[in-house]
Amino acid sequence: MNKKIIMNQDRLLHGGDYNPEQWLDSPDILKRDVELFLKAGINTVTMGMFSWALLEPEEGRYQIDWLVEIVERLYQNGIYTILGTPSGARPQWLAKRYPEVLRVDEQRQRNLFGGRQNHCYTSPVYRQKVRGINLLLAKALGNHPGVLLIHLSNEYGGDCHCPLCQEKFRGWLKERYDTIEELNRRWSTTFWGHTYQSFEQIESPSSRGEMLLHALNLDWKRFVTAQTVDFAAQEKKAIRDGGCQKPVTTNFMGDYDGLNYRKFKGVIDVASWDSYPEWHRKPVPQTAAETGFQHDFMRSLLKKPFLLMESSPSATNWQEVSKLRKPGLLHAASLQAVAHGSDSVLYFQLRQSRGASEKFHGAVIDHYGGEDTRVFKEVCQVGETLSKLSELAGTVQKPKAALIWDTENRWALMDSQGPRNAGMPYKETAEKMYAGVRRLGLDMDIIDMEDDLEDYRIVLIPMLYLFRAAIEDKIREFVKNGGTAVMTFWSGVADDTDRCFLGGVPGKLTEVFGLRRTEIDGLYEGEENAAIPVKDNFLSLERSYTCRNLCELVNVSEARVLMTYEKDFYKDLPVLTCNQYGKGKAYYICADMERQFYNDFLEAVQKNDKIEKPLSDIPDGVEVTIRESEEATYVFIQNFSTDPVSLKLPDHDFEVVYGETGGSLNGLSSVVLKI
Repeated sequence: MNKKIIMNQDRLLHGGDYNPEQWLDSPDILKRDVELFLKAGINTVTMGMFSWALLEPEEGRYQIDWLVEIVERLYQNGIYTILGTPSGARPQWLAKRYPEVLRVDEQRQRNLFGGRQNHCYTSPVYRQKVRGINLLLAKALGNHPGVLLIHLSNEYGGDCHCPLCQEKFRGWLKERYDTIEELNRRWSTTFWGHTYQSFEQIESPSSRGEMLLHALNLDWKRFVTAQTVDFAAQEKKAIRDGGCQKPVTTNFMGDYDGLNYRKFKGVIDVASWDSYPEWHRKPVPQTAAETGFQHDFMRSLLKKPFLLMESSPSATNWQEVSKLRKPGLLHAASLQAVAHGSDSVLYFQLRQSRGASEKFHGAVIDHYGGEDTRVFKEVCQVGETLSKLSELAGTVQKPKAALIWDTENRWALMDSQGPRNAGMPYKETAEKMYAGVRRLGLDMDIIDMEDDLEDYRIVLIPMLYLFRAAIEDKIREFVKNGGTAVMTFWSGVADDTDRCFLGGVPGKLTEVFGLRRTEIDGLYEGEENAAIPVKDNFLSLERSYTCRNLCELVNVSEARVLMTYEKDFYKDLPVLTCNQYGKGKAYYICADMERQFYNDFLEAVQKNDKIEKPLSDIPDGVEVTIRESEEATYVFIQNFSTDPVSLKLPDHDFEVVYGETGGSLNGLSSVVLKI
């Protein structure tokens, strides 16, 4: 594995996307920008991702002086640059002269010029041209003291079905399976008589052709990820060949399942992502929990601080409804990112574009251009807070809880055609489990099946339909050695090419969980059942809970039954079980349970396992998160409800790093303690 380069950082970064190329004919605006940046405590800008047409207006004719000048001017004012490579948006001349660089869709039609990420990752021409512009940037600015790190492209995503990609896909399959006979066996192509006689016959999934061969769909997504990662690696190589050794990142998108972001770990030195939750659509504490899940996913990629690369200081312009952030929300959301391990709060965008697609997207500086707007004042408040928390830069989290959230499992699960073809609650189940642990103040890693489990005390396993990377062996050893595993319905159904296991489900873990699934019932919308507690169960669960969508029927061998179904033909069958295996416990949840069940059940497990919490009593709507250094522990306490709450602070000595601790915490307020 490549050695990761550490970003030298003595502060939390504050700033965001800046597009000075839109204002080169207005030097007064560029000058005013710097003045406003300094007032807002902005110390970092991201530039260059959409500058290719200006950097290379004609093939082979480069003009970079304007960018060098702006990087230098900002640096002289104490503002650093995250330098972006412009591969996400090619210039017109490139697409016109070399049509092969444009993508072909699944209908086999080549796109016209336009949009972002509208290029073929396989095209040798595109790779060559990207290498040229990246070399230019690396040589001109890669070692400038004002450049903090390199930002590859912008939101990698999408796929291309052109002849170049088809041929590459076939080569990828041949390397993976070696023979066409092995591919046919693993893909179960005898079903519907779709057996291949050679690799040359294979085409990518298309609505005009094959879309119901699930292993084909799964491997195509794997290939797209592999090809995108390889493209990113080539971008990075050009930067290194240009003499730049600065750390490299790329901005991931929240809850994007088009790529398996785990596979980028060998390329990036720092993980970063773009966070755009729909605040105020749901209760703020729920949205905060869902956003925290994404923060923890990004932090867990490299198990070290990440960067919040983009967030909106106000409304977006591309969501269904462009809802304003209510007063206090920007500050609370920004501090939440830091609490979960971000070393930055960066926005899209710093100055609002005057025209085109994102002219109405929220910005630090709007079309009015003044400093007396509500948004600008709130950004200034964030900047002031981050300066007070600068000592947190580089601190880490050391969770004892983990949740397995696996992209390849998600691909297979959502494509499986049963037991629900709409409303498969994978994301919802994961978020409910996550929120149930987080409301206890326990930090959590979001991992996948390739990660190890031995560092954790409790591992949550929602709907792990597909087993790969020897995950059954890891779970078995984890429980055997004293860990607590909590697995849900519809787990252990298929192998890594989506072939169903024979001989019992959950595959190879029936002994660990002490049961075997026999059937699974899909419930219609509006239909529900209930789970009722078994009398004197050892977790002291006392109330009943609603279950919807999916209800699994199991035969218990060794497991203890803690809850049973209330009605239907499977009345009195198990809903919640626990099996003692080795030194640990293996819990199994048979149905899609309501949110409150996970709150109560996971709190009971925490008490039973004597897992220490940072605070003894955490009110509803309050999030507690910890960051650590060798010298100190920092406890973030944030109230995401609108009402004040009472707090019971730690008994041991602490220092207040930020906020006030008068025994209560106002709505959307935060306090940071140093222990």
